[in-house]
Amino acid sequence: MTRALLVGGTRFMGRHTVEELLTHGYEVTTFTRGESGTPFADRDGVTHFEGNRNDREALEAARNEVEPDVVIDFCVMHPRQIAAATEIFADADAYVYVSSGSAYAEQPIPTREDATLHDCTQEQADDESMESYGPRKAECDRVCFAAAADGVNAMVVRPMLVYGPYDYTERYDYWLHRVAEYDRVLVPGDGDSLLHRAYALDGARALRIIAERGTPGEAYNLADRETMSLGTSLELAAEALDTEVELVHASERELAKHDVSPLDFPLYAPTPHLVSTEKLASLGWESTPLSEAVAKTVEEHLESDRTGEEIGPNRGTEETIIADLTD
Repeated sequence: MTRALLVGGTRFMGRHTVEELLTHGYEVTTFTRGESGTPFADRDGVTHFEGNRNDREALEAARNEVEPDVVIDFCVMHPRQIAAATEIFADADAYVYVSSGSAYAEQPIPTREDATLHDCTQEQADDESMESYGPRKAECDRVCFAAAADGVNAMVVRPMLVYGPYDYTERYDYWLHRVAEYDRVLVPGDGDSLLHRAYALDGARALRIIAERGTPGEAYNLADRETMSLGTSLELAAEALDTEVELVHASERELAKHDVSPLDFPLYAPTPHLVSTEKLASLGWESTPLSEAVAKTVEEHLESDRTGEEIGPNRGTEETIIADLTD
């Protein structure tokens, strides 16, 4: 039986990855601090190793106990972390590092894996802010590639914005709550904002496939094989909810009258960002049809208590702007 060790990330895509691996006969161990609990406490085939990924001795102890064939690393935020991990797990059959589409400094359409990555200063490498997130991820990619050049079976996965069941960021929940609760929903711009997304269950399947079939030293973009604009994602949500909703569009100027910016809305992107997924698809991976992915996301949203109301304009402001635009 193949033994997999998942470092961090069991709340969202990691949660789906555990399920994916179990379905395919893996024995799974999760390595986390235990602060968010675990949904797998009573699951056969899943064990938990508590520890901090910044504690080298804890990672080494997990390696020695589990002897993993596959390591999937979800929570690398600094180059020093991946430098340590690729040393500790150098003998694994596959070390898969979950990077980010934010690593790209240039974003041609579509963005392929050989596009220019951000530079990263030492100050950025040690920083904790979101401003340095892209450069830090890019430097982690380079550390991973260097490890592969030294013989480690290390690979990089660059997901775009991930959505799906159990999304604790609540970015899509903001919109699902609006569509479920109200007849009219305010949308920034013309609704054509295009930010490539990745369905979490497809991400889990991609991580397994890359671990099994990927090439050391390579990076793989992860995103839906179809794309959906912000407006389309709301229309698909309304379809899944079996409801009708009027999307009220507001320009940047119209929003500014109420001290609101398009950037205040989750999932809004001022410029398109689309990546090529041909490389991942060449390994035999495909993505779920968008209507099905959104329907499953909606189903879990309705069972949760997430509303996303704290991460976008409040409903009172939204209704004021809608009234100005429609009355």
